[in-house]
Parts: sequence; structure tokens; C-alpha cells
Amino acid sequence: MSTIVSFKNVQKTYDGENLVVKNLNLEIREGEFLTMLGPSGSGKTTCLMMLAGFETATHGEILLQSKPINRIPPERRNIGMVFQNYALFPHKSVAENLAFPLRVRKMAKDEIARKVKRALSMVNMDKFANRMPGQLSGGQQQRVAVARALVFEPALVLMDEPLGALDKQLREQMQYEIKQIHEQSGLTVVYVTHDQSEAMTMSDRIAVFNNGVIQQLASPSELYEKPENAFVARFIGESNELKGTISSIDGAARCKVKLDGGHDISASAGPSIREMGLASVSLRPERIVVGEAARACDNVFNGGVKDLIYYGDHLRVVMQVCGRNDFIVKLPNDGAARQLRIGDSVNVGWMADACRALQ
Repeated sequence: MSTIVSFKNVQKTYDGENLVVKNLNLEIREGEFLTMLGPSGSGKTTCLMMLAGFETATHGEILLQSKPINRIPPERRNIGMVFQNYALFPHKSVAENLAFPLRVRKMAKDEIARKVKRALSMVNMDKFANRMPGQLSGGQQQRVAVARALVFEPALVLMDEPLGALDKQLREQMQYEIKQIHEQSGLTVVYVTHDQSEAMTMSDRIAVFNNGVIQQLASPSELYEKPENAFVARFIGESNELKGTISSIDGAARCKVKLDGGHDISASAGPSIREMGLASVSLRPERIVVGEAARACDNVFNGGVKDLIYYGDHLRVVMQVCGRNDFIVKLPNDGAARQLRIGDSVNVGWMADACRALQ
């Protein structure tokens, strides 16, 4: 798969002292859906704005289809953009909003009509061509914004928190629709969000940002199953984090960790585990076994049930385990789980491969 965008040693500072983006090297593949994910202030939106041309890199170079674009203005980059606030012209109809970027490009009237019709069809808004934006719901306005970004058939589409203003149900529906449009069109999409579930649902790859640096770039499943550091483990999904010290290393795959409370556990070794020293162990709540079945696990401890929270499809159990009072276990809502009571003392276990030691 060829590369469509390259960031080469890109830096960005607004005050000349503090780097918002630090030595970014990133290649985006043609046709992929890549998400820049991270907390507020992590540098993800700044990267998107530099790619769009609304911000200028302080250092380094950005290439689009192998051509440097640092000095090319936004309107000449052939990039579609979808914003959170839709940015539709309120005095123009839906069709006129879509026609605007085509008129700017001086296309013929019949070609404009054909492209507008095709773009509206892609987002199932054919019947709303003559409506004004104020007559549409939030979800419909967002579909129009997506259609406008697609209408001139750009090389690349950028989306900056496009679903942030929608309610949960509509947001999930739009996630599916945007992903479907991506798959059907073959476009390259670069998407920015701070919502990890949104990123996991939609992306081919995710670049996890923190403090202006990509902490890990990988598929959703690899980020979840094999985080490379403690930040990624905390930020992607939910995780119990146990602090301790590496006591032994068994090749490149396994290690022993002595927890701060004195307990010993076996864990898979993250890529940063190369020597003895402080470490944190990441353990997903759904990988934990409770009751008699826990005895067959590599790591077995006694746990006290402190709270039970009913979520419908699963029970969230707050336990006291290994000196932690906020140890979380997720259990399927079956007969065995429903027998637990607050105050119970039970076996708690997990396999070594279910937890990951990170430094």
C-alpha cells in the first residue's frame, strides 16, 4: 500500500519555547482510515490543522502524494475537511452548500449537478437537496458536511471531532455510516478524536498522542492487546494498573513482578522490559476469573467483594485484591456472577498472558 501523507521531523511551537508537536514522523497509507487519538493538548488537532494548511509547521516537512505542501495554501491542497460545528452556509440550501466548492473550482454546471447528486446519494440525503441547514437535524447537517467534503473527490478527507455535538445513539449511527462511506469510496480519511471507543470502532490504525508525541501507532486490536507503555494501556480501554518491580525476566516473553504490596505475579513482558526496575502491570477487567475456576490460573489471589454494579450484559465488580481497594472485574451476566454478594471472599485469578508488564 502506497503512502499518501508523510510527516518528516515535524515540530510545532506557538511561543518559541514549548513544543506542541515534537519530531513527528508519520506515514499515512493511501485508502486507510487513520485516527489521531489523545487527550486535550496532546497535539493531535495541531497535526491535523498543519496537514489541512490552517497551521504552519515550525520545523520539518509535510508531504502529500510525495509533494511538499508546507507552503501551499489550504484551498490548493485538494483536501476535504469536516468540522465539529458543520460550518455550513445558513443562507444556502443543501445543494448550494455542496455546489460551492465546485463553483470555486470553476466546474461546468452539468458536472456540478452530477457531483452534488452523487455526494448526496452517498450520505442518503437525496431528498433534502432544497432544504436549508436550519431545517435539518444535527445528524442531517453532519451528513451534509460529510457530503460537502467528498463532493469534489479530494485526495484526502480530514475530520476534526465531527461527531462531538451529537447524542450517543446518533453518534454511534454516524460512526457506522462514515466507516461505510470510507469503505465504499476508497478514500483516505484522517480522523481526530479524544473518544477511544469511537477510534476503536472506526479505524484501520490509531496513532495515540500524548505530550506532542505518538506513543504507539497500531491497529485497534494491537493497541488493546499489546500496549507498548503504561499511558497507552490506561488510555485504550479500561485497565487495572498494579505497581511493582521486575524480579526476573524469562526471555523476551515473560517476567515476574513483585508488587508493592509484596505479592508476586507472572506477566507477559512489554517491549520496554529489558532490565530489572520499576514497572506497572496492566490487566484488563474482563480477563479476570472469579471463583473456583480461578484456581487454574497462573496468578491466584484472595479477593473481597466491595461493590456490585449492574450493567445489563455484565456485572462490574469492585474488589479488594493485592492491596488495591479499587480492583475492577467485569463478569458476564450469568448465573455464577449473580450469586456474588458484597462482603464475599472469593478466589480471583488471571493467566500470565492476560496481563502485561510495562516500564
